[in-house]
Amino acid sequence: MKDWVEAFLLHLQNKNFSPYTVKAYRENLTEFLHFAKTRRQEDLRFFTPANIRSFLAGAQTEKHVSRNTVLRKIAALRSFAAYLLEQGKLVSNPFKLLPAPKREKILPKFLTVPETDRLLEAAAHSKNFAPRDKALFELMYSSGLRRSEVTGLKVKDVDFFNGVVKVLGKGNKERLVPVTDAALAALKDYLACRPIAKPQDALFLNAHGKPLTGDGLAYIFKNTAISAHLARKVTPHSLRHSFATHLLNNGCDLRSLQEMLGHQSLAATQVYTHVSLEKLKSVYHHAHPKSKEQDL
Repeated sequence: MKDWVEAFLLHLQNKNFSPYTVKAYRENLTEFLHFAKTRRQEDLRFFTPANIRSFLAGAQTEKHVSRNTVLRKIAALRSFAAYLLEQGKLVSNPFKLLPAPKREKILPKFLTVPETDRLLEAAAHSKNFAPRDKALFELMYSSGLRRSEVTGLKVKDVDFFNGVVKVLGKGNKERLVPVTDAALAALKDYLACRPIAKPQDALFLNAHGKPLTGDGLAYIFKNTAISAHLARKVTPHSLRHSFATHLLNNGCDLRSLQEMLGHQSLAATQVYTHVSLEKLKSVYHHAHPKSKEQDL
């Protein structure tokens, strides 16, 4: 089975799946391989509904394992099963009669507007490379990019004339996302500090002049959050959540936000409808007829 797992992971890479997805699938499938090894059966005959159910039951009894973590394991095994079916290595789908638990509804963790301002201010005064960090944080907050999307940007992907950035998102799908004037100005300042960049060059570089990686981006976020004196953990996705939440709170419609975030379904975007209590009260006050009567 191990050889088929490696072939499956290579198949995902060839289809341009996100490196983070491939890494997560590798970890989950390696766990299943270890489980099969403990049962002394490491070939594809072990890949049955009963054994999958037993593996998932064991995962759910582990401490500090959320339901969504179990769902990610199911997703990896289900995709592997689909691949094996395509290759003619399975007679039937082992997941056909296996019900999946419902996903936990976890609200995205986002920063308030004052916290976001502090983060952007800290980035603008970075000790290592302020022009780059200012441009990086301004762009991510203005466009809500994923970690892999921002590290994958090329110089040519920024359209300064139209004020948009071309992003290669999940599923190798391209989209155009608006960029604020502040972010565009920061990007111009950053590029002016760099040696002459070619259109195909990576937009953001690390301290060694190499393309910035996802791990490097996470490291920058961690240090910037410390400099901003933010008590909570801040990740690149925190700024994406903040972008979405702040836009909705200021009147952006879900369909437009869906397009900017690169979500395939509207359901993925609807999680951001957790507007603040103050916003809800304001909308209620201006919309409810009886509330309006009190102002007369």
